[in-house]
Amino acid sequence: MRRQVELFFTALMFYTRVPCPRWVGHSEELLNKSTIYFPVMGWLVGGVAGLTLWGLQYFFPPNLALLLSMVASILMTGAFHEDGFADVCDGFGGGWTQERILDIMKDSRLGTYGAAGLGLILALKFYALQTINYRSLNILQSIIPVLIVAHALSRATALTFIYTHEYARANEDSKAKPVAKKLSLPELAVGLALGLLPLLAYAIWLRSPWLLLVLLPLWLVKAYLARYFQKWIGGYTGDCLGATQQVAEVVVYLFFSLRFFER
Repeated sequence: MRRQVELFFTALMFYTRVPCPRWVGHSEELLNKSTIYFPVMGWLVGGVAGLTLWGLQYFFPPNLALLLSMVASILMTGAFHEDGFADVCDGFGGGWTQERILDIMKDSRLGTYGAAGLGLILALKFYALQTINYRSLNILQSIIPVLIVAHALSRATALTFIYTHEYARANEDSKAKPVAKKLSLPELAVGLALGLLPLLAYAIWLRSPWLLLVLLPLWLVKAYLARYFQKWIGGYTGDCLGATQQVAEVVVYLFFSLRFFER
């Protein structure tokens, strides 16, 4: 049990800015094994975003409360995944060889492709969540669960890369290298179960099993990105995981924004 607690706090330390107890150690082995709790970080980030929205709606207009909830989620992760998405936009937008793409992604400077991509994906998040929020008769029955579902499922989608694909960088100095060591099938199963749990709970709560259809566009996202990354760089990087999480999160919001959900 203590081992699992240590792995949880290791994941919390790596994937968020939440302070952890001083007794939590740090090693490549712990970091690699802690990836099964990556979807659980989605529970926390989505929960914080949802509670921020719920609390601030009593003080601010709905759109401003929604925007501040997005700020809260970004602050909680230190824009970790947004940074990966921007780097992927710059790398694949400006590079034409594997070496050049990887070099651009490693550059800390933000380019035109990254700035444009980041602005567009944040706008997509805001307007999709705005649609969900306006349709909701009860905020606790709609947007808060959707936030938790989206953050958990998107991280589970990114997690599958560590099992199905190889890490693209040959050098050992990347901060994501310990995370990229192959997961075993049981570890992947645990991670996916933790990612699916909020969706299953939400579907049962609403008695709407068809909500599970959101898994189809997520599978298509993973299949497309996997093929794209494999073609250009022969695998994935930590930035690719961040980009996958961001795209998958938006896909969940777009799914729940469909006109089918209008009341």
